[in-house]
Amino acid sequence: MTTNEPSISANDNLKGFLLAMLSSAFIGSSFIIKKLGLRRAGASGSRASSGGYGYLLEPLWWIGMITMIVGEFSNFVAYVYAPAILVTPLGAISIIVSAVLAHFFLKERLQKMGVLGCVLCVVGSTMIVLHAPGERTPSSVDEIWELAIQPTFLLYTASVIAIVLFLVLYCEPRYGQTNILIYIGICSIIGSLTVMSIKAIGIAIKLTLEGWSQVAHFQTWVFVMVAISCIIIQLNYLNKALDTFDTAVVSPIHYAMFTSFTIFASVIMFKDWSGQSASSIASELCGFVTILSGTVVLHDTRSPDPASVSEMYMSVSPQVSWYFPANGDTWKRQSEEMLLPDFDAILKQDHFT
Repeated sequence: MTTNEPSISANDNLKGFLLAMLSSAFIGSSFIIKKLGLRRAGASGSRASSGGYGYLLEPLWWIGMITMIVGEFSNFVAYVYAPAILVTPLGAISIIVSAVLAHFFLKERLQKMGVLGCVLCVVGSTMIVLHAPGERTPSSVDEIWELAIQPTFLLYTASVIAIVLFLVLYCEPRYGQTNILIYIGICSIIGSLTVMSIKAIGIAIKLTLEGWSQVAHFQTWVFVMVAISCIIIQLNYLNKALDTFDTAVVSPIHYAMFTSFTIFASVIMFKDWSGQSASSIASELCGFVTILSGTVVLHDTRSPDPASVSEMYMSVSPQVSWYFPANGDTWKRQSEEMLLPDFDAILKQDHFT
């Protein structure tokens, strides 16, 4: 089957640009709405970070989910009208939207170095996308299936499964509540497989609407099942990340890691680096290093969650001595001992540890 690919007009690019901007606005807002729902659900039941699913009964969380779905659908349609090199960088707008809304609605603030980390993540992602090669769009689901079962991509898929199992079974119970990269790492790595599957589904829908039905192809339904499974895993761990850490930190790290792994998966599956110049590949690698640097800065400057009053008192252990005269002698008692009310005491601070 041969098809003539139409050229992308300026009008189509404008449609893609507007849809991508709309997508970023909806997705950035969904982070805030979902976290408000998670907070409300956590106040009356088990939190998502503790394995609870009470947020499924919270209407505000579902509003956030619907907002995200609308944003993702807009992003999907944007790729129909405009090339990925135009649409993908605009995903960084969702970071700015979520950071601004988090400032007003969640009272979450980034330190100055945290702002620098956000900038590094966005700059690094932009570098990768701007130097990424043009897409080679397959003409059928069967062609994508051939790409998916090639040895290199099967090795990548096996590596993804192994890494995710290691993060879920070993790292999450030990470091999930303290290291933001655990939850977001699982979400982002699995997300690369989600995008590959959704791309195949999109091509199947497009070809079906054009008159070449792909419904009877079993490969189409395999991609559907993979996409559904990966999306469920992504949502689960994204909820845990949002419920545990500040949204202003989750958003840029998720965007940076998700973009990196998606481009890496596309390079392996679609051979995007084939025939590309060394300077372009070097620029992409520099962009990846910039993303990693921004991620480290964001992680190290993350504002700790406010501790409870009891925890604050428990974390400070001042050692205080009491000096008082008794029968002409000066006695010293530690703060742990009971002070008798018959003596006039002078409180002196030895030191704080």
